[in-house]
Amino acid sequence: MICKSQSDIEGMRKANIVVRDALNYAQSLIRPGLSTYELDKLVEKYIIDHGAIPSFKGFEGYPASICTSVNEVVVHGIPSKDVILKEGDIISIDIGTIVDGYNGDAARTFPVGKISAEKQRLIDVTKQSFFEGIKHLKVGSKLGELGHAIQVYAESNGFGVVRELVGHGIGHKMHEEPEVPNYGQPNKGVVVKENMCLAIEPMITMGERYVYMADDGWTIYTRDHSPSAHYENTVIVTKDGVEILSL
Repeated sequence: MICKSQSDIEGMRKANIVVRDALNYAQSLIRPGLSTYELDKLVEKYIIDHGAIPSFKGFEGYPASICTSVNEVVVHGIPSKDVILKEGDIISIDIGTIVDGYNGDAARTFPVGKISAEKQRLIDVTKQSFFEGIKHLKVGSKLGELGHAIQVYAESNGFGVVRELVGHGIGHKMHEEPEVPNYGQPNKGVVVKENMCLAIEPMITMGERYVYMADDGWTIYTRDHSPSAHYENTVIVTKDGVEILSL
């Protein structure tokens, strides 16, 4: 577990600004009829044109620059010419970048055209669960407080919280210690320290919380094929609270 120096934090800010702007660019492209392959290629060009490296491409063999997870895909959806966005879909886009050796990582779930009220509520609750969680992220607290707050908020709204996938520390590497679960118990888990840098990423399901991995070794689906949403930001814990680097 590595607490960051001020120069580290400045490097993390730069990487996450590109992630933030690439997510906004991706959102501007989303429309019925667009393939997730086209989306990947356009966002990859955007990342490179803005002086960053797409960190997902080639990571442990991952074949694309972004993750595009549609409807019942929770995370790690591989962009494909065969996946064409349709009116009423929701798509989670996860983007990672490297700038000067530092990693940025964030995700958002977007509507495709007009979506159902239930899907919009899933997106809204997933996003808000992140903000409910970081209220409890303070120097000296334990990560169980954060996870507990996310879990209670999501479950009180009738949604499931994925347990098999968690957030993580981030810095020179995309995945560092500690693991950051989206569930937990108060006063349990790793003690939070000043200048700890974390990628916090609630993954919330409309139905059961259970998931499975596809044969491609990447794509994670909800077991009951209910829709799922994902919301992630990279944050720094400061002595005064939390700085969200990817907003």
